[in-house]
Parts: sequence; C-alpha cells; structure tokens
Amino acid sequence: MDAQRALLDELMGTARNLTEEEKKGHKELRWDDKEVCAFYMVRFCPHDLFVNTRSDLGPCPRVHDQKLKESFEKSSRHDAYVPKFEAELAKFCEKLVMDLDRRVRRGRERLAQEVEPAPPAPLSAEKSEQLSVLEEKLKNLLEQVESLGEAGKVDEAEALMRKVEALNTEKTVLTQQPQNDKVLMLAQEKKMALCEVCGSFLIANDAAERTQSHVTGKQHIGYGMVRDFIAEFKEAKEKAREEERLAREKEVERRKQREKEYESRSKSDSGDRDKYQDRDKDSDRYRERDLDHERSRERNERGSRDGEREWRYKNGRDGGRDRHHNLSRPRSPGRHSNRRSSRSPVRRY
Repeated sequence: MDAQRALLDELMGTARNLTEEEKKGHKELRWDDKEVCAFYMVRFCPHDLFVNTRSDLGPCPRVHDQKLKESFEKSSRHDAYVPKFEAELAKFCEKLVMDLDRRVRRGRERLAQEVEPAPPAPLSAEKSEQLSVLEEKLKNLLEQVESLGEAGKVDEAEALMRKVEALNTEKTVLTQQPQNDKVLMLAQEKKMALCEVCGSFLIANDAAERTQSHVTGKQHIGYGMVRDFIAEFKEAKEKAREEERLAREKEVERRKQREKEYESRSKSDSGDRDKYQDRDKDSDRYRERDLDHERSRERNERGSRDGEREWRYKNGRDGGRDRHHNLSRPRSPGRHSNRRSSRSPVRRY
C-alpha cells in the first residue's frame, strides 16, 4: 500500500486528492525544507532502525520521501549540503551512543558485583534439639560400625553405614538455610554476558542459534550502523584536518622557498649593480682621461697655431706689415674724388 501511494505521489503529486480550495493553500515540499528529514536524505534515519525493539525511538517527526531524496541526489547543491547533513546526523547518533554506553557500564558493573553469602541464621530450639538427637545417633552408629568391623562382620557394618549416610543427609537438610530471591538472581546473572554493541544481556556460552539470532536482530544491526557511521565520520573529519594541516605546511614551505629565492635574486642583483657601478666608474675614468688627453692635445695644437701665427705676424710672412703700412699711409683725395664723381650721376638744374 505504501509503495502504491508513493508511486501515485510521484506520478500525480502529493496534492492529488486535495480539492481546489485545499490546493490553494497547499505547498509542494522541497528537499531543503525544514519539514524534510535531513538524516533520511543523506544516510539513514535512526528512527527507522529500532522499530518494535526495546530501543524504539518512535516515528520520525519529519517527512521521509524517496522522491525528495532522489531530487536531492540530483541537485547541484548536493555536495555542499552533504557535510552539513552528515554533521547533524553524527551529533544525533553520538547522543544515542552516549546513552547506550551508560547502560552498558551499568550492566557491566552489575555483572561484576560479587555475591556475598548471607550469614547463617541461628537455629530454633526445636531444630537444635533434633540436631542433638541426630548427632547422638550418628555417634552410636559409628561406634557400632567400628565394633563390627573389628569382629569381621562386614555385612552388618555396611548396613549400619547406610544408616549413617541417611542420618548425615537429614542433618544437612536440617542445617541448610534457604536463599532469598535476590541472591538467586545475582547468582544467575553471574552466568550472563553483556553485548558491547547494543547493550543486551546474553546467556554466556549460549547455543549458536541463539547467538546468531541476536547478531542478526534489528537492535544489534541498528546500533552497529550507528557506531560504524560515527567511526567513519570521525575518520573522514580527522583525514580532512590532516590534509588541511599538510596543505598549510606546504604553503609555509613554498613561502619560505619564495623568500629564499627573492633574497638570492636580491643579492645577485645587488652584486650585479655593484659590478655595473664599478664598470661604469671605470668607464667614466677612462672617458675622463680620454677627454683630458683630447683637451690637452687641442690646447697644444691651438698653442702651436697661435705661436706660428704670431711668428708669421712678426716676420711679415702673412702680410701683416704691409697691411699696417697701407693703413698708415694717407689716401689720395683726388683719386677718391674722381672715383666718387664717376660713380655719382650728373644732376641737371
């Protein structure tokens, strides 16, 4: 019936039986709604594990829907929500296991208690008198058995010994104290064992069929699933922390390596700069020396030319004295006047 209902819900929707008015206020559930069981979405719901057992948690207050679970598995947000849902499930399961472990400790302590026998109660006056009579009879019979044995009457001695044994049994019954119910229960529990997985009491050295029936029972399997999930969750969490720690260490190592390379390049660049600076200084010195030589040569050449020019000037080689002589002679006025008249136009009045 539930399978058919689920099939109809999948084909026609959960609002298939609602009226038009009811459909107006109806809301289609999504897998990320609070009304949907996140435990069922990601792994299992603990409420489904212990139905009709001593550990029954009752029905789950949230919705379990296979269609919503398939929608969650196909969703693009599946991987983002799985850690969150698993953490919530692990928290719920850890609480279950803590309560179970408390019960297991109490059961273990109960089995470990030593049964101390109660001190014998004093006999009543009547039983004391009966016990005295029995002891007197036993004493007389033992003396007769000893006498018959010495006389070689073995058959009569054995007959009396059977009477002695009967009297000893009667004496034991007379002196035995009845055990109360608590002592009997504790004595019986000393023959029991405790299941460390689900906390159930088992009969020690029980038949294999009964032991197998317990191991395949719903409560044992349910708590086994819960414990396995907690162990798996803690292992995955520890592995993630270890990977994160290794990643941080690698990042620190890479940072240190980059700093070393940067310092090495800085030293190399500094050495190259010093080398280039020394080379530039040498070049500047060579260039300055060449400039000094060039200036000195130019000064020498200029001095040589000035000296030669002065020498020629003094000795008249370059016409210096003639020019001086010509400049010192007076010009002829007539010649200048004729030249000026010949160049000037004739004005008519």
